Amino acid sequence: MAADTTDAVTEAGAGAADAGAGAATTVAVTASGAAIGYEQARDELIDVVRRLEAGGTTLEESLALWERGEELAKVCRHWLEGARARLDASLAQERESSDQEG
Repeated sequence: MAADTTDAVTEAGAGAADAGAGAATTVAVTASGAAIGYEQARDELIDVVRRLEAGGTTLEESLALWERGEELAKVCRHWLEGARARLDASLAQERESSDQEG
């Protein structure tokens, strides 16, 4: 089942990361098709890690938690990479503007 989470996160709206302010509407979608924001994914991931660290779960439950954790980590990476791309684009635009003025 872990292989199913490899492509678990997709971006809704092609090119949204390049859309400047429109990128704020970019949504991470999990393998189950549910849209999930960064904070929600991060908070759930923290809970998954706590449950795994506490132990007391069966092997099957632990594997399911691990797989969910991998999917949530991928969602978080998606959001963070999108934020990095938006910052880089903004900085590049700022540099271009200052180069044209100077």
